[in-house]
Amino acid sequence: MYNSFHSDRFKSLYIMERQTLPKRLESLDALRGLDLFFLVAFGPLIRSLIRAADVPWLNSCAWLFKHQFWTGFSPWDLIMPLFLFMSGITIPFAYSRYKTNPDKKPLVRRLVKRVLLLWLFGMIVQGNLRALDPDHIYFYTNTLQTIAVGYLVSALLYLYTSRRTQIIVSFALLLLYWAAMQFIKVGSYGGGDYTPDGNLCEWIDRTVMGRFRDSAEVKDGVVVFAEGYYYTWILSSLNFVVTVMSGMFAGYIAKSHELAEKKKVQLFLGIGIALVVLGWAWNEILPVIKTIWTSSMVFVSSGYCFLLMGLFYYWIDYKCHHKHLTWMKVYGMNSIVAYMLAETIHFNCIGESLLFGFEQYLGTYYSFLIVFSEAAVVFFILWVMYKQRIFLKV
Repeated sequence: MYNSFHSDRFKSLYIMERQTLPKRLESLDALRGLDLFFLVAFGPLIRSLIRAADVPWLNSCAWLFKHQFWTGFSPWDLIMPLFLFMSGITIPFAYSRYKTNPDKKPLVRRLVKRVLLLWLFGMIVQGNLRALDPDHIYFYTNTLQTIAVGYLVSALLYLYTSRRTQIIVSFALLLLYWAAMQFIKVGSYGGGDYTPDGNLCEWIDRTVMGRFRDSAEVKDGVVVFAEGYYYTWILSSLNFVVTVMSGMFAGYIAKSHELAEKKKVQLFLGIGIALVVLGWAWNEILPVIKTIWTSSMVFVSSGYCFLLMGLFYYWIDYKCHHKHLTWMKVYGMNSIVAYMLAETIHFNCIGESLLFGFEQYLGTYYSFLIVFSEAAVVFFILWVMYKQRIFLKV
């Protein structure tokens, strides 16, 4: 009887504890997984297939899997903003219990550590640290570093300010970026010039980072910037923060206990539509340009992110359709690992070692087979980690 009593009591306490634990946002895991799947598997596979087939109807679809060169917005341009947006969603879930804690120094130290690790990973991916060549080390060049900047500022604002202040800061940053681009002129740069070679973001990155800008080289004592490289980072950081903040506002909605599930879906979709409309309207004054992360682009991309979150939240968390999500969770619950594996390790050597005999039969499609083998190896590693419940987080 004693054992039975304590066993029942333990079960009751266990059930009560489970009920008080925060509900995991499965729609976020799935959406993050879909984003990573497109980035590390589906996109490379389709681009390889298009090159191999070289037929008009497939070639006409190639733009869907490429970044827009300058103005405008392609579906592929959503990959990076969605990554930032989703990092923001996690903030209310991760830090709500710390908001009222008067001593936040340990948490701030953890945030700084996270930033440094993400920054280092970004430099490993695109900073050429692996080359061990001091002449080709670049400082601020990668998606992970934009997440680091946006996440740090957003998390600090979440911890130390009210929601009203956070909204005001977000709009202020958007307007500050626009005002700087529109009214500051340095030589032939800025003053409302939104061309690749004449915008203020370009001048700031060249001036501040110099040789440490991505792909820059020193030739005969002169810094030479890579032709055709127009991604900017420093002034654009204002809007990296806002993109993460937009995700944080979505996190407020998802975490709310006062809002009904249906209301959450309506808010996601309504805010998404409003932001997309406002962004394309602002495009008439401030062009939508992902390369320099314009404020209008933040509205457009965040709007699409809200819409996607609304659809996933509706289907998974509201309607409780949890089947067939495992493959997305495999990517989504180890997203940094998936990204680092795909970007830093060339698994094509495995496919070329095992499948080289197929080249004589497949012709141009052999390259597609090799890309497929790379994607399969990455997925297998992530699947083993998922099955072993190994989830690496920064």
